[in-house]
Amino acid sequence: MAAIRTDNLTKSFRVRQPEPADGALLRRLLRRAPAIDLLAVQDLSLQIEPSERVAFIGPNGAGKSTSLKMLTGILVPTSGHAEVAGFVPWRDRGKLARHIGIVFGQRSQLWWQLPVRASLDLLGQIYDVDRTVLRQRMARLIDGFEIGAFIDRPVAQLSLGQRLRCEIVGALIHAPSILLLDEPTIGLDVTSKALLRDHLDGLSRDSGTTVLLTSHDTGDIERICERVIVIDHGSLLMDLPIAQLKRDFLRRRTVTLVTAQETPELRIDGVAAVAVEPYRLTLSVDTTVVPIEKVVATALERLTIRDLSVENPPLEDVIKAIYRGETADPRASKGPAGATQL
Repeated sequence: MAAIRTDNLTKSFRVRQPEPADGALLRRLLRRAPAIDLLAVQDLSLQIEPSERVAFIGPNGAGKSTSLKMLTGILVPTSGHAEVAGFVPWRDRGKLARHIGIVFGQRSQLWWQLPVRASLDLLGQIYDVDRTVLRQRMARLIDGFEIGAFIDRPVAQLSLGQRLRCEIVGALIHAPSILLLDEPTIGLDVTSKALLRDHLDGLSRDSGTTVLLTSHDTGDIERICERVIVIDHGSLLMDLPIAQLKRDFLRRRTVTLVTAQETPELRIDGVAAVAVEPYRLTLSVDTTVVPIEKVVATALERLTIRDLSVENPPLEDVIKAIYRGETADPRASKGPAGATQL
C-alpha cells in the first residue's frame, strides 16, 4: 500500500475579482463583479511509497500548501481522490492524525511558556502513548536530535534552530509513519540548517519514516530527499530522482573566495570565474567535472583565504532551468534587485 496516493486531485476556490477603486461606494456595491472559480490544484496524481523521502517543490502559488492541506484533511477537494496511510484525509482526519507528523517552519505545536519536556509529555498524552513507551521514545529522540541541553527550558527561550529541532521531536512523539515538513529550515543560519538536515536524513534512513518536504532551499532537497516532484499552477510538472536533479539542474555551485591577494586567480578544469574584484573571486563550479571539495582544497593550497562560501543555485533558477530544459547555472541573467527572469 502506498504511503501517499492522489488521483486527479483538484481544488478550486470561489472568489470575487477585486472591485475598481474609483467610483462611488454604492455603485460598486450594486455592480459587484461576478464570482469566479480560482483553480489552485488541478488533476494532481502522484504516488509515494513507504520510507521514500520526496521533495514537493514549485514556485510561490504553485499549489503546494493547498495540496498539503488536502493531504492532512484540512481542506476537502473539489474533485479527485487521495489516500494517506490508507485513510481518506478529509473523511478520517482523526484516525489519520495518529499516523502523520507535521512540522511548519513558521508555526509551533509546542506550548510557548512551558518547558519543552512538558510539551512533549502533553503531546504523548494527547496521542495516548503508553508511558513506558513514551519515556523510551523521548530518550531516543532527545539523544538523536541533541536537545538534552535545553529540554527543560521554556520554548520561548529557545533559538529558532533549537525550537525547530524540538518541533520535529514533538511531531515524532507518536511514531508517525509519515512526516510532512513545510519549510523546516526557513530562517535558520547555515550551521543550524546543516545540523537539522543531518538529523532528518538520519531519521528517515534509520526508522523508515516517509518524508514529504516542501522547501525553497535546494540544500534541503539535495541533503534529505531521494526524489523530487515539481508542480506549477497546481499541475504536475516533473517527477524525477534526486540523482537526476543533481546531475541536470544542480550541477553548478557558486564559490566565493575572499583572499589576501589583491587580484586572485584560480585555474581548474570545470571552474569558471564569474566575477573578479579586488581581494575577491567568485567562481562557477561544474560538479560533474570537478568536486567542490577539490576546488576548495586547491584554493586553500594556492591562495591565502580569509573567507570562503559555497552556494547552491536558487530554487528559482532550478525551476527556470526545468521550464527551459537546460542546466541551472548561477550565471543566469537577473532582473531588477536580483530577481530571476522566468
